[in-house]
Amino acid sequence: MPQKKRAGRDLRAAIGVGVGLGAVIIASLFFVKDVFVGVITAAVVVGLWELTTRLEERKGIRIPLVPLAVGGAAMIVAGYVRGTEGAWFAMAVTALALLVWRMAEPPENYLRDVTAGIFAAFYVPFLATFVALMLAADDGAERVLTFLLLTVVSDTGAYAVGWRFGTHKLAPRISPGKTREGLYGGVAFAMIAGALCMEFLVEGGSWWQGLILGFAVAISATLGDLGESMIKRDLGIKDMGKLLPGHGGIMDRLDSLLPTAPVVWLLLVLFVGN
Repeated sequence: MPQKKRAGRDLRAAIGVGVGLGAVIIASLFFVKDVFVGVITAAVVVGLWELTTRLEERKGIRIPLVPLAVGGAAMIVAGYVRGTEGAWFAMAVTALALLVWRMAEPPENYLRDVTAGIFAAFYVPFLATFVALMLAADDGAERVLTFLLLTVVSDTGAYAVGWRFGTHKLAPRISPGKTREGLYGGVAFAMIAGALCMEFLVEGGSWWQGLILGFAVAISATLGDLGESMIKRDLGIKDMGKLLPGHGGIMDRLDSLLPTAPVVWLLLVLFVGN
């Protein structure tokens, strides 16, 4: 008799943590924007700590966390206050700080460590800065909510359809659980949600723009998930951390969000402006 498919995590814990995080995000997003900037910054700093810790544990790569965390926080704030120019300037200063800070240690593996540090700076805080850029718009709360909703809907739709109907593996060597059917489901759910969000949530948006936005989100979220899976496979770990019961670490929740943020920001600027 075939066994029933099961989720790989504690579903009740995952739902509880998800609802709690959602409540904090929505409350900060719509009541005080500056508080939401703090939420983004906190997530980035914790994510950087998880990533640098795993890299040192598994590969011996030592990234200076202090300049990386300070620079990451500066990127978020600079992006929110000064726009793209501020974000790029903070990224450049962070890269320079990593190069200088690492000089205090022996020169062995210097190039490896600073290269990994610059990768971490781009991968986590710089990509997260695009959430702050969305937030800075007049209807920033609605834009960020659209971004979060579409990413969550895409992930949930892909999981649900893949769990029920998935038979053809999408990338078995990277993420054996992902299927082509799941990807199609994620695209369909995200496109429907995108049409609704652009029609009723984003000022000046149209439903057809939402279809394009939803499709792009589903693709970028899937690629982001596969990208982090590739990193974890290289490191030989299942999760980046254990901070969130049922979810893993902060980085395990940011995997699809980070590469999706610049995609959503750019499309919204093209569709409805700043």
